[in-house]
Amino acid sequence: MNANAIEIRGLEKHYPGFDLKLDLTLPQGCILGIVGENGAGKSTTIRSILGMTKPDAGSITVLGRDNREYFSDVKEEIGAVMDEPPFPACLTPLQVGKVMEGIYRRWEPDTYMGYLKQLAVPEGKEFKDLSRGMKMKLAIAVALSHRARLLILDEPTSGLDPVVRDEVVELFSEFTREEDHAVLISSHIVSDLEKLCDYIAFLHQGRLLLVEEKDRLREQYGLIHCSHEQFRELEPALVVGHRQNPYGEAVIVRREELPKGMTAEPVSIEDLFILMVREEKA
Repeated sequence: MNANAIEIRGLEKHYPGFDLKLDLTLPQGCILGIVGENGAGKSTTIRSILGMTKPDAGSITVLGRDNREYFSDVKEEIGAVMDEPPFPACLTPLQVGKVMEGIYRRWEPDTYMGYLKQLAVPEGKEFKDLSRGMKMKLAIAVALSHRARLLILDEPTSGLDPVVRDEVVELFSEFTREEDHAVLISSHIVSDLEKLCDYIAFLHQGRLLLVEEKDRLREQYGLIHCSHEQFRELEPALVVGHRQNPYGEAVIVRREELPKGMTAEPVSIEDLFILMVREEKA
């Protein structure tokens, strides 16, 4: 079995005013979160993986298959949740289940109905009349009901309230308890990814700023507070990003570059991303 669920090598996609260039790997048994602001390239990456967008260069391997050839062989094993779920407006969740039963060979009706109840999705309401949050929950129920090995999720917690988001994040975490399962998830809700993911990738304007194990990020980076004068004296190699405040500077630093005697606080993934992007823009 291939040790990686997804391998992206030299991916390029060009649009007027936007270029995506990417190398990325998702190991089996892991959850990789892609963090990025709107327009960073998250959806383009996911659509390229799923074969919905044709890259201009590079290769993508999904569950051991090149997605340019024989990709239909593995689509059965992929559960996808897109930012805009694609179900017909007139269908109810019950009818969606009947349609999926004819699409997926390994569809599990009882599992699907269990998720509808667990996520409080109204079974008889037409899709067009569902709230955005309910539409996302319906898409999640479908993705989890045909024994997929890989989940590909584009902003799946968007529109969900915090309690339901936490419940959905736990469902994704349970999914990867099977060692041959994996999850790729994009989101701008960094706190969800911080709870869920093994690996985090920061995507900004079509480029990866970094990709690393979540625990390693906490080991590698820290936060210090200092005066404006002290900030100007810091070695440039030490500073990853910074933000001025009325009392001085909040600075993300590389722990290994810290001078002796200087200590750094733990930094959240969200603060690390925000200050790295600010530094990149500057």
